[in-house]
Amino acid sequence: MTRTTDVPARVKIMCWLLGLMTLVLATVVVVVWRFLLVDVADRVNRALEQETGEFSTYAENHAGDARSVAEAHMRLQYPDEYEVHLAVPATGPVLVQRSQVTYALEDDRAVLAAITASPTSWGVTATPAGPFHWAKVHAVGGSDMWFVTGYFEDGVLAPVHATVRVLVLVSLAGLLIAALIAWFVAGVILAPVRMVRQAAAEITEDDLTRRIPVSGNDDVAALARQFNSMLDRLDRSFRLQRQFLDDASHELRTPITIVRGHLELLGDDPAERASVVRLCTDELDRMARLVEDLLLMVKAERPDFLRPVAVSLPELTSDIDAKLRALGDRRWVLESIAEGEAVLDPQRVTQALVQLASNAVKHTTAGATIRFGSSVDSTVSFWIADSGPGVRDESLLFSRSTGLGLPIVKAIALAHGGTVHVRSVPGEGATFTLEVPR
Repeated sequence: MTRTTDVPARVKIMCWLLGLMTLVLATVVVVVWRFLLVDVADRVNRALEQETGEFSTYAENHAGDARSVAEAHMRLQYPDEYEVHLAVPATGPVLVQRSQVTYALEDDRAVLAAITASPTSWGVTATPAGPFHWAKVHAVGGSDMWFVTGYFEDGVLAPVHATVRVLVLVSLAGLLIAALIAWFVAGVILAPVRMVRQAAAEITEDDLTRRIPVSGNDDVAALARQFNSMLDRLDRSFRLQRQFLDDASHELRTPITIVRGHLELLGDDPAERASVVRLCTDELDRMARLVEDLLLMVKAERPDFLRPVAVSLPELTSDIDAKLRALGDRRWVLESIAEGEAVLDPQRVTQALVQLASNAVKHTTAGATIRFGSSVDSTVSFWIADSGPGVRDESLLFSRSTGLGLPIVKAIALAHGGTVHVRSVPGEGATFTLEVPR
């Protein structure tokens, strides 16, 4: 297979710009060249027409021999550059008048014969000095003679060719300058793209902290911003994966050790075996709950974690109160019911409050008072207050070192754009408050 070589984008941009400029400049050169050629041809034709007309008028107004009339007329003329006036008799020497022409056309009888024998009054004849653009008029009187006037095209067109050469040289110089400018501009335009490529090459699974500086509001800046957003999502995703692995290894290590230890010491006594099976089943159930909690923590970072809807706060508060009373033999008190509606995820809010209530049940005894309520102003507040031992170190309360229950509550609050906080006095219980935007 033939391997194709990828051309760098910078070279492509420069080539496209140079190609466009080459096309434009070539078009300009060709148009100017054609315009100059047409202009020169027009001037030559008008000059030839004028010269033959002047000779005819002069010959009509002056009697005499054709040769003498032609000679007198030619003495009054001042030929242009590369212009030749000829009086060509049937026999005898040719009269000539010319300017800056080195070629002696009067001596080239073959060319003169071709001109005088031509049935047309004008034309172009090849000569050793180049094409000769001529016009002729028949001189009548005394002898047969032709008055011929014409221009050597190579000399007349020399300024045109010089102008075109200058245009070509200027165009080439312009293309060279344009190439340098295009190379520089393409480099400036592609600099953010190059930074994106370099950043992508340097990014590894262990280091997703690199970001691309963004300036401006063009498409390249938008690309850089999108790339940075992608890196943020990847960083968050990898961080969640690492956190999940760390939490899983930490949380599941203890129940696995317990199950393995009891199975290794399992004897043949039926009562003992039933006790071990019951203990292992309980640990497996706890492991299942831990896995569900870990997955919930991972899902909390996803945009579809919440399903907010408009809910009636009195109905939501009553439903949560009914569910909390089934958590344990406590004195449940419904302190306050919020009025109105709010947009939130009722299932996640219920899950968070059930977790807080379960935590309160765990730290209180049978018959202890646990208060629940809700209120609304600029935010919607739900609280669980217990009469347990309180919280000693609030800074570690919502960290994963204390388990996954309270971190899940915090994740639900943050997903709503809210917060959860605790107010506690050691020995006098604690009040956990979940606040979410209305």
